[in-house]
Formats: sequence, structure tokens, C-alpha cells
Amino acid sequence: MADISKQLQEQVLKARDSGQKLNIVGGHTKAFMGRESDPDAGTLNVGEHTGIVEYHPVELVLTVRAGTTLREIEAALAEEGQALHFEPPHLGEASTIGGTFATNLSGPARPWAGSVRDQVLGVRLLNGKGEHLRFGGQVMKNVAGYDVSRLQAGAMGTLGVMTEISLKVMPKPAAAMTLVQDMDIDEAVEYMNRRSAEPKPITGACWVDGKVYLRLSGARSAVEATAEKWSGEVLEQGDALWQQIQDLRHDFFAGDDQPLWRFSVGSTAANPKLDGPWLLDWAGAQRWYRGQAEQGDLEPLARAAGGQVSLFRGGDRSGEVMHHQPEALKGIQRRVKNAFDPDNIFNPGRLYSWL
Repeated sequence: MADISKQLQEQVLKARDSGQKLNIVGGHTKAFMGRESDPDAGTLNVGEHTGIVEYHPVELVLTVRAGTTLREIEAALAEEGQALHFEPPHLGEASTIGGTFATNLSGPARPWAGSVRDQVLGVRLLNGKGEHLRFGGQVMKNVAGYDVSRLQAGAMGTLGVMTEISLKVMPKPAAAMTLVQDMDIDEAVEYMNRRSAEPKPITGACWVDGKVYLRLSGARSAVEATAEKWSGEVLEQGDALWQQIQDLRHDFFAGDDQPLWRFSVGSTAANPKLDGPWLLDWAGAQRWYRGQAEQGDLEPLARAAGGQVSLFRGGDRSGEVMHHQPEALKGIQRRVKNAFDPDNIFNPGRLYSWL
């Protein structure tokens, strides 16, 4: 547990004065995401800025330094019977809360529990001028005007160096059960969405390898009553399956021989016709595809399905890996970037080549 915010601030100020760029790193578990880092930039290591600043179990609020590992956070919450309901992926032992928020990663419960972006109440961050600023707060009704805190979700560190994050936490569910049955991919899309629309305690819906999985979580009576009504066999190792999907450790994700593409689309959209394996999560709103392809060929398919596509892992990362943005949106993003980081110090080109 260490507060190194002063050292981080000094390094940012020094970099600005010398014109040096900085690559922000934490636990080094998400270095594969985004475009290639600038090889000439220095390193700003937030991984040593760790520790729980405040935790109020009764108020369901937690404030931690950005370099704190997910395991440390979850261990502290477990002692109070609480958890991070957005189910952050553990992409390694050193995965941090700052990296999770910066990449906007959430697990299987995201459509029902919300994303990491939805759980953040406030942040402290260092901007490109070296100013240590606070946005938002530590209560659930403390957001007014522009919600600057949530702008950091998915910004890949391009808007500043997060030093502290305040989050909502929730009680762990009393019971959980997973139902599984054989189903083809097109039928599964309709089935998952139909089940998700019912007022039942569903917290996970995915399809992979010809099987559809539904997770029920909540009060034991509600879980058992729903399981009796719905079809499917009870999966004995259900918790293990969802942990594998959450942490991208399912066999589907193994190996780097094929690029991994992430489609974020309308949950009811027909699945794009592509050769290669698929895994559908979030009741069809998040779809993973393994295969050699060109970004330009996949983007029209994603748009037709009501969403976007990005190259999540592998492949050529020297070009664009995120879905191309219209010029109007590029202009807004450039202005936001300039407001936070006028000298373009932080993670240059990591999110887009033009940012």
C-alpha cells in the first residue's frame, strides 16, 4: 500500500517541460490492447500506486488507488459479503482497477448489473498540465453537469492518469445456478433475448460450441423457481464456466494463432456470416470472433448489426484497431483530448492514430 501521487505528478510535469511522451502502465496485463505503444515514449508506472483509501460497506462505496489489484479489492469486499457486480476480467494476477476502467472491461453480468463505467462515482486524475484534479464524488447522487469521471472509461489513458477511483459495490447474490442446452447460434440469439426480457433473476447469457448457457443469480427461492420453469440441464460447474468467460480463459480464447475480434452490436441482430468460431456473450450484445480478416471488411457487418467492431487481440496493431469514427465525432474527441492533455503527452496514438 503506497501513495506515490506526488512522484507521478512530478514525472508528468518533467515530461511536459521536456516535451517527452509517456506510456501509462499498471499491471502490464492489458498491454496487448489498443494500438502499439510509442517506442520513444517514457514509462509512467501507476502499478505502485496502491491501496484502499476508504471503504464504507454500509454505504456500498469503495475508494481505491488506481494501481490496486482486482484480487486485493475483491478479497476486501468478500469479507463483507460484497462484490464488484460488473465482474471485472482478471487478465493476469496483476490486473488493476485503473487498467480495468481505462479499457472499460466488464464481465458476463454487464447487461443486467451495468458496466464498470456505470459503477464509477468519481475519480482523481493528473491531467497533461500536471494538475491533480478531482471529479465526481463518493456518493451515488453527486454527479452534476459533465460527467468527466465516466469519460475515462475506454479512453485507454489518453485523457489523463487516474490516481483514485470511487466505485459502487453490491452484496453478493445468495444463490446462483446455470442452465445449459444444445442450440444453434441463430436460435440462441432469439432464445437469449426472449429469456432476458422476462422478469427473472438472469445475470448471464452466452453461447459457445453449440450450447447456450443461462445464469440465474439472486434470492434462492427466485433462482430455484425460475430453473423449474425454464428448460435446460443444471450445469454442475457453472461458476467455473462463468469465471472462464469473465477472465477470457475459456478454450475459445486460447492461443494467438488467430486474431480475436470483438463485436459490440444489437443483441437481437442476426450473426454475421463469417468462417471461424464465435462466442456470444451479453445475450448477444457482445460477440467474439476468431479469424483472419480485414478491419475494413468487418466494419460494414458490424454497422449492419447495429454496432461496432474492434481488433481486441493479435493481428496487425500498427494500423487502426478500433472502429473508424465519423469526422464529427473525431472533432469532439480531439477537443476533449486537448482540454485534458493539450501537449499530447499521454499514450499518444494508443487509442487511434489521430489522437
